[in-house]
This record gives sequence, C-alpha cells and structure tokens, in this order.
Amino acid sequence: MAAPCPPPPPDPQFVLRGTQSPVHALHFWEGAQAQGHPVLFSGQGRDLKLCLWDLAEGRNAVVDSVRLESVGFCRSSILAGGQPRWMLAVPGKGGDEVQILEMPSKTSVCALKPKADAKLGMPMCLRLWQADCNPRPLLLAGYEDGSVALWDVSEQKVCSHIACHEEPVMDLDFDSQKARGISGSAGKALAVWSLDGQQALQVRGTHELTNPGIAEITIRPDRKILATAGWDHRIRVFHWRTMQPLAVLAFHSAAVQCVAFAADGLLAAGSKDQRISLWSLYPRA
Repeated sequence: MAAPCPPPPPDPQFVLRGTQSPVHALHFWEGAQAQGHPVLFSGQGRDLKLCLWDLAEGRNAVVDSVRLESVGFCRSSILAGGQPRWMLAVPGKGGDEVQILEMPSKTSVCALKPKADAKLGMPMCLRLWQADCNPRPLLLAGYEDGSVALWDVSEQKVCSHIACHEEPVMDLDFDSQKARGISGSAGKALAVWSLDGQQALQVRGTHELTNPGIAEITIRPDRKILATAGWDHRIRVFHWRTMQPLAVLAFHSAAVQCVAFAADGLLAAGSKDQRISLWSLYPRA
C-alpha cells in the first residue's frame, strides 16, 4: 500500500499590507512597552525607516519608527531583555560600520568599525545577544566577504572571526544555550558553527539547499525549529537539532526577504511583494 500523502502546508493566518515598499526586516518584541501583546518591527528598504507595528487584537497600525543612516542589505537587531531600555544594532554611516542605539530614546551608544586592513566589506546581517553568565552585550555580524565576526560591544573589538561562505553572508542566527549558530548566503549552503568557552568561532558543518539565496534565518524561541526566507519565494522550516527539512511554505509572489518568530510561535514573513504573512505551525508544547 502506498504511503499516505503528507497534508498540504497551511495558509497564513492573516496578511499585513500597510507597507509602501518591499519588506526587508521583521522582529517580534514583547518588552515592557508591549503591554501583554506582541509588537512587530519591520524594515522597509529605500525609505530608510524601521517601523513598529501594534499587533493587538484588531490592530495593524504603525506606532513608531527609527530613521536609519544608510540604505543597504543589512538588517537591524534588537537586544531587549524585558527592560524599559533596550539596545538596537543598525547599519551605520560608513559602508563597513555598525551603529548601536539605546532605545526608545534612539541615543547613539557606539559605532563598531573593523580595522582598515581587515577587508571584510559591508556588514550584511547582525545579531545582538548576551551570555547567561555575562551581562556584556555581544554582536555577531556577517560580512560581504563570507565571514562571521563576534564583537564585544562594550570594548568595541572583534573577539573571533571565521570564514563560513564563498558568497556574502546574508543572515545568521545564534542559539546562546547551545552556543551554536547558523548562517546563509547568496549560495546554496547553510553553515552551522559553534562558539567555545574562549569565544572562538568554529564551523561545524554545512547543509545544501535546493535553490540558491537565503535572505534571512531565524530560530524559534523554544529552539526546536528554524525558518529561512528564500529568494525562490519560499519559506522553509527545519528541525534545529538535526537540520531535517520539515515544510516548504508557498504564498508570496516574490522573494521572501525576512522571517521572524513571536514568543508564542507565530511566524511572520515579509516579501518583496510588499506583503507580510503570519503563520501558525508546529505549535509549541
């Protein structure tokens, strides 16, 4: 007897259409100002703005925005921690610079700029995080030359640097509990890497994809699954520990530029088609 066909992938729960340009960045936030319901950051390419959406029941309004210093491929990153003040990393004025802001005041904290002889190219993706045993903020940055660097934000210095891809690193995410990260590029491979106790990065393996071009990668907060945004208009879902493919979500009519998980597991995806889709899949236990 033939094996039963798997069920078709779900449709999105709802779609946000308030953007006026392709959606390049998304981030759910449930900090103190969220008042018990998630809000969503979206970045919109050429208008140089990060927008804050209120996703309370029946709402889909932009309630605040941050003006950016430069236009490019690099996305922002948030380090919230449930505090009234939080940290935001965005591309800076120079082609190779990262600016760190304190929010919600939008005050500049510092600018992270590689040494002149490093030749890393532009920062393509950013991830702010903190180790459980150390309150100092750290930043993982993927660069145009295919490498990933770990920055100590307080010291404004690079702690470790590795080559991961032959193409520019388009995005990365990091699991601080497992000290394990993943990155994607313009090529057809995902790279899995680790960070040891001496803050040294090391590549652990690669996973080949069907089509080239990963715009963003995000690990769900429960660290069970991850999602990728593909240039082929598809959202792909993987098991994080084994990297087993779980689902391919087809809804958008153009490249999917970004994906983000809310704490409750809701998945948002933004596309070049100017739509943001929201999905409920693989409910958390």
